[in-house]
Amino acid sequence: MGQIVISEQDIINAICIDQARKRSVQPEEVEVELLFDDDHGFSADVYIHSWKHELQTVDMIQAIRLWIEEELHGDPYSAGIDLMLDDEEGIIAQVHQ
Repeated sequence: MGQIVISEQDIINAICIDQARKRSVQPEEVEVELLFDDDHGFSADVYIHSWKHELQTVDMIQAIRLWIEEELHGDPYSAGIDLMLDDEEGIIAQVHQ
């Protein structure tokens, strides 16, 4: 697979799919807001109907691994994943093997 960059929108899509499966809803029912804080790092707020859940970095990485397996047909556990804050692209994931 080499090195790829996963866009902010694809990270959001990955989280929507992951949370939809865990919560037995459709991905379209999941809203995600990606966040970065200098003290706490990366996180995401997930909204399903009126319910809010906060995801930590590890939860985001887990969702990205699912996305790598299903969308890229790659080995999700042999890939290193680094979340990064890009001035132009927002929150992105750099995936390398």
